[in-house]
Amino acid sequence: MSPGPVELLQELIRNQCVNDGSPESGNEARSVATLVDFIGLEGEIVEPSPGRQSLVYRIRGQDPDAPSIALVPHLDVVPADREGWSVDPFAAETHDGFVFGRGAVDMLNVTAAMAWAVKPYLTGEKRARGDLVFAAVADEEAGGRLGARHLVEERWSMVASDYLLTEVAYPALIVDGQSTVPVSVGEKGAYWSILDTVGTPGHGSVPYRADNALEKLVLALAGIVETPPPAAVTPEWLAFLDHLGLDEASKERLADIDHLDDEIDRISGDDPALARYIHAATHLTISPNVARAGTKTNVVADRARAQIDIRGLPGMDREYVDAHLRKAMGSASAHVDITPVMDNDATVSSVGNVLWEAIGDAVEDLEGHRSLTPTMMTVATDARYWRARGTVCYGVGLFDDRMAFSEMLSLFHGNDEHVSARSVERTAQLYEQVLERFFSPG
Repeated sequence: MSPGPVELLQELIRNQCVNDGSPESGNEARSVATLVDFIGLEGEIVEPSPGRQSLVYRIRGQDPDAPSIALVPHLDVVPADREGWSVDPFAAETHDGFVFGRGAVDMLNVTAAMAWAVKPYLTGEKRARGDLVFAAVADEEAGGRLGARHLVEERWSMVASDYLLTEVAYPALIVDGQSTVPVSVGEKGAYWSILDTVGTPGHGSVPYRADNALEKLVLALAGIVETPPPAAVTPEWLAFLDHLGLDEASKERLADIDHLDDEIDRISGDDPALARYIHAATHLTISPNVARAGTKTNVVADRARAQIDIRGLPGMDREYVDAHLRKAMGSASAHVDITPVMDNDATVSSVGNVLWEAIGDAVEDLEGHRSLTPTMMTVATDARYWRARGTVCYGVGLFDDRMAFSEMLSLFHGNDEHVSARSVERTAQLYEQVLERFFSPG
């Protein structure tokens, strides 16, 4: 008997396709083999680097004029520090109806659910009116260079589509006792950067006026961290704000750039995870996450480097980001070189189309309502590569009521990542219904 989506999720977690950013990590070939075995058909395997495999299936629709759709999950996960977990992050254990493991919500739950939903079309049990693509890709957690980006830039005819489903799948928001399903319609831009400083080596016992690269970098980072980041109240934020379930006074403050930060501080006292999301959805965010300098304790550092995760809202491009960094660093800026590592502008898809309606129909069938909330993601996804080609891209899922929106946010790249088995099954049912509605005659 073929495994269900929950069992498939557990297998994918156990494959440990950990992507630490190095070309030799990931090993997505393990999960490609798992999916081929699950589906029972050989697909097209694309391997731009040893072990860094993506698996693609494309079937032709019955109507060449019908719209096409792609389902694009990723196979890799971020590293997990086992000391911070209460369970083995790669054992995929179940406790009280929850599956624990790295990738449980980012995004192997969706990968398993999508594979389950598309399988009948790939095996011929169901027929698609338009073209259907299933592309389980490598390297999303490091920007997609060896996965989605490679496919879109080098194999576009294989993965081209009018519409696309990928991440992020969020739990429902509850507003005045009524449920609404967040649908990811856009994402912030990613402007990862490296800051480099150079000094002159010397003996650490005589540091007076030494040309210390680390001191320069520390001063630059201090300016960046201590300078309030720019904020913006975007149309996407205002559309989402109505569905957060906050009282009118709080909504007014969160829509007013002059009171926004104070209201975020107030919310953080009760719900830190929600406050972090609100802050990210309304600000340029800058997170210095990696720093290296020097060679030895008693040698003045001649080189120092920091890696910074920067995310910008629509309109905050690379020029805007670099100008902010230079201003925030102050006089230390003269000693710092900024090297872009990733330059992806924010992208947003429109609503009110055949896929949007198919999602609404599916939610209504499964949940008894068709309330959808367009949601701007604070993270980067593979959707941006398809949006650049004109594809409408969304992320959506269905969770049971055992996980709140803000709780799920805290699990992304965090300890004890988990998802309920029922949520995986409901998300699989959602995709099944979305495909049936999408392929129904108009």
